Amino acid sequence: MAALIAENFRFLSLFFKSKDVMIFNGLVALGTVGSEELFSVVAFHCPCSPARNYIYGLAAIGVPALALFLIGVIWNNHTWNLVAECHKRGTKNFSAAATFLLFGSIMGRAAVAPVTWSVISLLRGEAYICALSEFVKPSSLDKFPAEYGAEVLARFPCRDVPANLTKFRDEVTRRLRYESQLFGWLLIGIVAVLVFLTKCLKHCCSPLSYRQEAYWAQYRSNEDKLFRRTAEVHSRILAAKNVKHFFGFVALDKEEKELVQEFPVEGVQPSPQWNAITGVYIYRENKGFPLYSRLHKWAKGVEGNGPTPEGHELLFLAS
Repeated sequence: MAALIAENFRFLSLFFKSKDVMIFNGLVALGTVGSEELFSVVAFHCPCSPARNYIYGLAAIGVPALALFLIGVIWNNHTWNLVAECHKRGTKNFSAAATFLLFGSIMGRAAVAPVTWSVISLLRGEAYICALSEFVKPSSLDKFPAEYGAEVLARFPCRDVPANLTKFRDEVTRRLRYESQLFGWLLIGIVAVLVFLTKCLKHCCSPLSYRQEAYWAQYRSNEDKLFRRTAEVHSRILAAKNVKHFFGFVALDKEEKELVQEFPVEGVQPSPQWNAITGVYIYRENKGFPLYSRLHKWAKGVEGNGPTPEGHELLFLAS
């Protein structure tokens, strides 16, 4: 049981597997901060009406966070690798726990922007004050006039209150802003602890040395860049050949003519090859030599994803 848990927790190294991921998450967070500030200045206007404040305040925090989360899931290449893996091969190559961890890692990466949005919204406090002002108990306010109720409290965020309630409005606003910022700081603390524990688990459970893991990250980055660049050139040359075959000629600029002359393209890769290099990758070694990606494994002619006498399954990585 302990060995199974240790094996599955190795998968957490997916979360912070390179500095590029950290930089990307930082840029996402900064972009989210800017977007939230713009939204608060331009778009947020509390209705200051009972029953509407609560819905509007929560929607101002939750709906953009949900949209950012879904965008993060869509933009994550691991999502589509998982979809391709489930569609082509199912989940027979790894355990349910590892599948859950893979799914969790995708959700974790996608959560950067929505968590940032939620934290900034809570630290600003406007949405929280709008949502909960009408729920403040009048009895908790010293000498609050008995003739006023939730309807007046709901107008506090808009400062549209009688002059004799100004001090109560300031007190309610200060109290709710304190609660909102407290929740914001607690959320920051919880996220920081989770990130720290994830980093610790990543380094403790990874079977690779620090240098080999750094090399692996560099290899994956370089392979992805070269693959995308080569695929773009290959598709351009193939398209040029097909257009020429249809029209009898093709209008190419100087750079494209040089590409066509330098890299002759005879055909396209068959679907089985595309399927072989697409999907969730299980890092393994073959006769003691590491296989760093599905493309690397295909190039070496290694079949299958499961452990064999010559290969030892180490950890999961969507790449």
